[in-house]
Amino acid sequence: MNIVWPIITLVVGLIGGFFIGVYYLRRQMTTMQNDPEMLQKVAKQMGYNLNSKQMQRAQQMMKNGNQQPGRAPAANRAQGRKRK
Repeated sequence: MNIVWPIITLVVGLIGGFFIGVYYLRRQMTTMQNDPEMLQKVAKQMGYNLNSKQMQRAQQMMKNGNQQPGRAPAANRAQGRKRK
């Protein structure tokens, strides 16, 4: 019984931490969509310097990604296919 409680606590903590992390990441992504300065800051941290046209395109891509999570838009899927 002495070993059961720490294991249960660990599992509950991992599950809780996962869901808190997902919530935080989604909130940050939503904030980044609406704040071009934050998006520019993240791009600079990754080594990219975006101009205004690239910023608009990145924001549009993020908005499209939130509408259909886990799925690429049909136009993007068609571009990846090879034509015979």
